[in-house]
Amino acid sequence: MQSFRLFRIIIFIALLPLSNNQVQGKKNHTRYQVAVCDWMVLKRQKLGEFSLAKQLGADGVELDMGPLGKRVMFDNKLRDPEQARQFKNMSDSLLVKVPSVALSGFFAQNFITRNNYLELVSDCFTTMKIFGSKVAFLPLGGSGNDWKKAGAEHDSIVCRLHVVGEMARKAGVVVGIRTAESAEFDIRLLKEVDSKGIKIYYNFQDAADQHRDICKELQLLGKKRIAQIHASNTDSVNLEHDPEINLRSVRNILDKIGWSGWLVIERSRDVSHIKDVKYNYGNNVKYIKKVFTQSN
Repeated sequence: MQSFRLFRIIIFIALLPLSNNQVQGKKNHTRYQVAVCDWMVLKRQKLGEFSLAKQLGADGVELDMGPLGKRVMFDNKLRDPEQARQFKNMSDSLLVKVPSVALSGFFAQNFITRNNYLELVSDCFTTMKIFGSKVAFLPLGGSGNDWKKAGAEHDSIVCRLHVVGEMARKAGVVVGIRTAESAEFDIRLLKEVDSKGIKIYYNFQDAADQHRDICKELQLLGKKRIAQIHASNTDSVNLEHDPEINLRSVRNILDKIGWSGWLVIERSRDVSHIKDVKYNYGNNVKYIKKVFTQSN
């Protein structure tokens, strides 16, 4: 009899409506999710990246296409159907998503002079299909700075980005580019590129390095121009102790402009624990979730 009463009490509690704070917390968790870069946690295209992300408390991983260098193609093991199957199964079984795939080889390689850039981007899109990823990360750091002013290199990169953007649009995905420039520069560039398949992959570090106001830049870009966010700074201290990044203010601005999506941790490692992956990324994931999933 007592067991039956206890059962009725448990059922009654389970059916009680959630409080406003609980409902808001669930909405925020869906609106903002947190991932880590697999190459930065030393698990580039390694099956163990999913279990590590789970241990860190992350919702996902940004998977890299693999090294490029002087190779014709990325060293991408996921072209192998069996490898692709294993990675997808691990992602599904651990409930660790792959929101984005990175072409990090272009941190060093020149996007303007790569003759097979379409083949490289196509390879990335094919990899994204495995996981249902919606964002490709394309850094333009390896392309130098001459393209940032009027001239042949500028015209070339605008043309290439338009072509890639249209490829992305037809594939139902977005390419997020990292220019390291100001929001004003990025807005002008997007207007020239003229493709809905190209957006900005915003990076806190670029703004902090140039002493730009992160919140003002996010507000200026607006939700429609931001594909995703690398929510970290250069290595020094963890995010919670970083005087250059006020995450609570960032969250307020993102709420205000109506943006939602993935906050991906690239760096923000404590230099006194620089090699301790679990310490650094565990702390950063925990702090971002604290700020972005609690009710204001």
